[in-house]
Amino acid sequence: MRKVRAKGKLNWAGLGFLLAMLALLNACSNTPKKTDSGGSSSSSSGGRYQGKDKDWGPDKEIDMSHIPDAVPRYESRTIAGNKNPYTVLGKTYYLMDDERAYTERGKASWYGYKFNGERTSNGELYDMFSMTGAHKTLPIPSYVRVTNLDNGKSVVVRINDRGPFHDGRIIDLSYAAAQRLGITRLGTGNVEVEIVVPDGDPRPPLRTRKTELTASAKEAGIVTKAEAGIASHDNKVPEGTYLQIAAFGVESSAKQFANSVRKALSYPVVISTAAAPNKLYRVRVGPFADAQSMQNARDQLQKIDILQSHVVYQ
Repeated sequence: MRKVRAKGKLNWAGLGFLLAMLALLNACSNTPKKTDSGGSSSSSSGGRYQGKDKDWGPDKEIDMSHIPDAVPRYESRTIAGNKNPYTVLGKTYYLMDDERAYTERGKASWYGYKFNGERTSNGELYDMFSMTGAHKTLPIPSYVRVTNLDNGKSVVVRINDRGPFHDGRIIDLSYAAAQRLGITRLGTGNVEVEIVVPDGDPRPPLRTRKTELTASAKEAGIVTKAEAGIASHDNKVPEGTYLQIAAFGVESSAKQFANSVRKALSYPVVISTAAAPNKLYRVRVGPFADAQSMQNARDQLQKIDILQSHVVYQ
């Protein structure tokens, strides 16, 4: 009888140890896989994330197709997130005076679990499953349309953070935005970033301050660079830059629309024909040599109730 009882106690102990090991293995299998996402927000440079040397994403790809784009809306800009200038890793950055004509092509990266739930540059909590992004010089918040140049996929994100501070990268995206663009596996992607200005948005506060400074300079008898005719190098846009305002399947409709728009603009209006089989007649304004003339054209378009225009190259 004693031997039977002893044997029973041994079996229960072994079973308990086996269950504990299974629970431990199951917990490990549910831990996010630590793979380098390629992302790097400004937050990573402050030494605030002890024990999180590398960023990582989900163990398996998560379909983010159900996550909607950020909806551009007017938001007051505060000091939070808009320190100007600011310095990171020994380099000083200056925010844009007027972002309304901003468009740029380059590399996008993304950031994930390392920063998830941490504070962004304007004090919000980073949510890797929402449509947000980080940019070095756009005012916070801003809205941009990001297009993957390799597959044509496009998303709209809200900029609420600073970064990326790796050379050669122009924007850091949330996991959700990167997954929808198809760049999470590679870590980076070739993109075009274009500002999206909400309807009714007043002049950017940085541009307002610049105007006030210009007025003060005039009172003091100082000639500004703009008055001296010195063009800013950063104001130039790539050769063959246009604003596309409509597309038609019938050539006569495209010509009629172009003629009506042409009367109200001081810029050329042209029709670009897409190749068969899906033949389209695309109405475009341009070409533009600099961002300011492109913004002037947008202002003229708004006066005739054409509020949607997209930057294209041909």
